[in-house]
Amino acid sequence: MARRGGRGKVRAAAAFLGIGCALGLTLGGCIGVPDAPRPEARAVPAEPGPAETGGTVIGTGSVKVALIVPLSGQGAAVGSALRNAAELAYEDFQRPNFQILVKDDRGTPDGAREAAQAAFADGAELVLGPLFAGSVQAAGSAARAAGKPVIAFSTDAAVAARGVYLISFLPQSEVDRIVDEATAGGRRSFAALIPETTYGNAVEAQFREAVARRGARLVGIERYAAGNPGPAVERLRGVIAGGSAQADALFVPDTADGLLAVGPALTRIGFSPARVRPLGLALWNDSRVLSQAAFQGGRFAAPDTAGFSNFAQRYQARFGAQPPRTASLGYDAVSLTAALVRQYGTQRFADATLTNPAGFSGLDGTFRFLPEGVSERTLAVYEIRNGTPSVVSPAPKVLGPSGI
Repeated sequence: MARRGGRGKVRAAAAFLGIGCALGLTLGGCIGVPDAPRPEARAVPAEPGPAETGGTVIGTGSVKVALIVPLSGQGAAVGSALRNAAELAYEDFQRPNFQILVKDDRGTPDGAREAAQAAFADGAELVLGPLFAGSVQAAGSAARAAGKPVIAFSTDAAVAARGVYLISFLPQSEVDRIVDEATAGGRRSFAALIPETTYGNAVEAQFREAVARRGARLVGIERYAAGNPGPAVERLRGVIAGGSAQADALFVPDTADGLLAVGPALTRIGFSPARVRPLGLALWNDSRVLSQAAFQGGRFAAPDTAGFSNFAQRYQARFGAQPPRTASLGYDAVSLTAALVRQYGTQRFADATLTNPAGFSGLDGTFRFLPEGVSERTLAVYEIRNGTPSVVSPAPKVLGPSGI
């Protein structure tokens, strides 16, 4: 169960919604990876078709909301997919009483600020997006000045704030879920191998907190330069390998590319996943990781895949292409908007409405927003069996009490 003890840390009874990126380098990898654009990544032109330009409008209802995403420049391919998913959700709700003002932020903070200001000038009551952390900060500043809320797609908890809500997955929530599941199953002594990256920094603090909160022990932790885990694995040998291993669980939060180096390094020291269970996050759900001998029997926390699979089939039929995993964020954001407009009248986008502790239902489970801007969502736990992930702890159907 995820909990939040302060800004940037996750708390409460369930884990975050958010969708993993499938954007590759542009978003930094996948689910839960900090998502600032990388300067070396090349801009991707938007696909032609219904989402090709900013300034378009979806629907004709009386309530106006803005969808601010990159339709040109950095992240344009995913921005277009978010726009398409928004259109699909609008159609599924049988054209509810709102219209979506689609704005192109060009994948930049300046573009996001300009798009938000233009949207509010056009009468928007709510912003859906942006995608990147810097753009969320810029749009959030404009939204605060206008007294309007934002529901953003960034996976960086640092940009969450009152009135700026993140509908995306944060890695900290996955940390809480996997540690809670491991301790509930009897694992009491944890070790960790953590990359020296922004992502590693984000999850290490949450991992330490989660282990302590569950009354377990941290018997060893080593950091390693990205792509070079060998020396750190060797330093941890006495804790995680051999008959006298002190740990009964090994936490390894890295990208699929990073884990391709970690797995063989563990095998070389005689690491046995049957004796010391490997633990990971949603980034593990990659065929390259699932096939590694060192991770067989390992477990990781991730969203249930059933909702996205159904969505992907309908998206393919409607737009003729497979959606990136992030696309369901756009669908859920618009679906939530439709429900709020239908049920809450003039209080539809009030903070008290958006932070309703009962939460909301989405493609990937139940989720809710906390007052400080982060969200909580149910997650499943998977075990790797012969290279295939199998659910061993289903995502809960409802969210439990927050902050426990």
